[in-house]
Amino acid sequence: MSISQLYESGTQKRNVLHFAAIANIALVDGKVNIAEQKMLNSFSRKLDISEEQYKEIMNNISSYPLPLVNSIKERFEYIYEFFCMIYADHEIDELEMHLVKKYAIGIGFNDAMSEKLIRISIKIFSGKLSFDEYTLFVKQLSE
Repeated sequence: MSISQLYESGTQKRNVLHFAAIANIALVDGKVNIAEQKMLNSFSRKLDISEEQYKEIMNNISSYPLPLVNSIKERFEYIYEFFCMIYADHEIDELEMHLVKKYAIGIGFNDAMSEKLIRISIKIFSGKLSFDEYTLFVKQLSE
């Protein structure tokens, strides 16, 4: 197996885990409504989830619990990747915002931190970060 094949399989495994986490959140109330179904279909395309994988995950959701994320760096990484998926179409809708909040809480952020993180991430990903906010981030990185 080549290095590129190893990387692809690792990426695909991570995509499956991301999709399973999203499906888990969508199924938290025991059923998937029409809007959630559309969203799951959209994420399955964005994450290159095959129809076979999709069915496997949905039929065996208990085999795919939310990941246990212990470090803050890992939590930020998961949220960052989630926002990359959401913003693949350059927008975020209400259902996606609701889902990302559940996801953030599910991987260990508290309610207040998840709201702040989402608000900042939306500004960053939508390109609506003010110069002052940008300067603050740059200063924090250089410290």
